[in-house]
Amino acid sequence: MYEYELHTFRAAELLRQAEHARLVREAVRTRRAARRAAAKRSAQGAADAEAHISRLRRPRHPRAA
Repeated sequence: MYEYELHTFRAAELLRQAEHARLVREAVRTRRAARRAAAKRSAQGAADAEAHISRLRRPRHPRAA
């Protein structure tokens, strides 16, 4: 009887671990999709704005004589 209880306990624990792993994968997929959507929105916004603002800064190195 003791072995049966250990077996059922272990089976229940494996089911809990599998459910947790599914929830983690779903959360990762959701976060990844949100990041991709934000990147897409940001890329569209950047395309609308000026593309090369860095040209307005001074050059890093002075010209050679």
